Amino acid sequence: MVLLQHKLSVKLSQRQILTPGLVQMVSVLALNKLELKDMINSEMVENPVLEELEDSVPLLDEVGKKEEDRERAAAATTEENPITAAEKKDPFEEIDFGSFFQDYLDPGYRTHSEMEEIERPSFENFLSKPSNLTDHLSWQLGALSLRPEVREAADLIVGNLNEDGYLIASDDELLGIAPPAPPEADAETAKKIVNEAQALGIAELAVDPAKDADSQHQDLASEGIAGSPDIDAATGVASVTATPAGSEPRAEASFSSNPGISAAAVAPAPEPPKRVNSSYVPRFSAADLQEALQVVQQLDPPGVGCRDLRECLLAQLRFHEAQLAQHKNGNGTAQVLQDAMAVVDQHLKGLQNKQYKEIAKAIARPIEAVQAAFDYIRTLDPRPGLRYNKVQARLIEPDVAFVKHGDEWLVIMNDEDLPQLRLNPAYKKLVTRDGTNDKNTRDYVKERYKSAIQLIKNIEQRKQTITKVCYSIVARQQEFLERGIDFLKPMMIKEVAEEIGVHPSTVSRAVASKYAHTPQGVFELRYFFSESVQGPEGGGTSLLILKRRVKKLIEEEDPSRPLTDEQITRILQSQGIQVTRRTVAKYREDMRIPSTHQRRVKK
Repeated sequence: MVLLQHKLSVKLSQRQILTPGLVQMVSVLALNKLELKDMINSEMVENPVLEELEDSVPLLDEVGKKEEDRERAAAATTEENPITAAEKKDPFEEIDFGSFFQDYLDPGYRTHSEMEEIERPSFENFLSKPSNLTDHLSWQLGALSLRPEVREAADLIVGNLNEDGYLIASDDELLGIAPPAPPEADAETAKKIVNEAQALGIAELAVDPAKDADSQHQDLASEGIAGSPDIDAATGVASVTATPAGSEPRAEASFSSNPGISAAAVAPAPEPPKRVNSSYVPRFSAADLQEALQVVQQLDPPGVGCRDLRECLLAQLRFHEAQLAQHKNGNGTAQVLQDAMAVVDQHLKGLQNKQYKEIAKAIARPIEAVQAAFDYIRTLDPRPGLRYNKVQARLIEPDVAFVKHGDEWLVIMNDEDLPQLRLNPAYKKLVTRDGTNDKNTRDYVKERYKSAIQLIKNIEQRKQTITKVCYSIVARQQEFLERGIDFLKPMMIKEVAEEIGVHPSTVSRAVASKYAHTPQGVFELRYFFSESVQGPEGGGTSLLILKRRVKKLIEEEDPSRPLTDEQITRILQSQGIQVTRRTVAKYREDMRIPSTHQRRVKK
């Protein structure tokens, strides 16, 4: 039987622990210029030992030294000539005549501002908040006379609109019957709507402003895309009869090679489930919700508050039809609008597959009319909410500059506007053991000195690391800097790390969120790192260059006979780039380019 007893044991182990100095060095290396400037300013506020070194502004110790010299000289002058110094002082100058006349000479009336001097904040501090889609719709709802139940439902609908202006939440969720859907499901629904618009070729007109830098780096299909044309809309409440969200959806006509495929029958409505436990209990009914939804869908911008792309496009087309009937801001003829509404209402899937001939036969119109309707549909806005949900532009300031001096490329760090730090020597007196300062004061100053020295070293280490990485980039990408983006060479982070003798994670932090000013423009440092195309002859071709070639081949193809992935593969192989058909298909999907069947235009 094993007895339980207390024992002492010694264990020797090794652990890798990051000191506070290393943690700060890693964090400082990952900062760009603007973030580093904010970090230095905050450190100067917290650490009194740090001060900014400026040529135009005198230092604190210099100011104190000058004041001491001035006081010493004045004291010496007073001791030498005490009577003369007293005679030079005129007591008449000590009288404040301004306050004397203001207090004792009454002009008869004085305003409140003259009697009281109050420090008020500057008007520059009162900046207006940019309005978004919710504010714009709430302002319009405030001008309408609605029942309290309908207004509550309308406010709830406006609050549940996504940034594109679509109502993703279902009626049961708004009524509190069903639990709210997870954010992932809502994001998937919004992505599905954007993909449908991209298949029609109208999503390019509304680029997502919140796209991050990495997706812009990989998505080359977004280059050269024009902005969305503004659609004329009434400033007030539009008189549009929107389709109720709860009405029965029409069957979508789809042209398939299999004749057995048909529109599915609409299933009977299930029994309403019980209300889930929720802190919010709405005071409106389902009928009030449908009435509020129709009210919201009549507001500006047209197409807001819809459930899917079909409803959004139909709402905009009905708005244009109403404007044309009133001879106000009508864009297009009535026949084109009718054809466009028929195509969107019944044959949206066929329009995505460019089945113009089948659509023309189904609506009994010539193929030219279908093409004109499609051209008009492309002018609509598939994401009307982005017009008011504007994202502030992110300020980019290059951290480095690649400059050619003669035959040599130089890397110049952009240190302008960065505070130059130095240690304030006045605090050295507090560290000495002269008996005037206690131990706590000396320990605090020593700790602040160590922190300030560590920060200055880390900033200098950051500068040296970024300079080494940039010189390695310049040595490998000289053709790109001199001749253009088509000469970008593949380069891996691991290769640069081995060349300068650091860990790959250090190089990754050194190029994170940092930009370089080059003769070809401003590029993110991560842009220069890309994989190479696998193959015996394609090892020297960058992945970005391959995507550009695939995109260029598709742009120059015949719309009636578009290139297949296999044909593109053969063309690239003839150019010395050994790729497979699956690789070409993957890159084409990454650039959001439709398939061959969707790109084909039938004449």
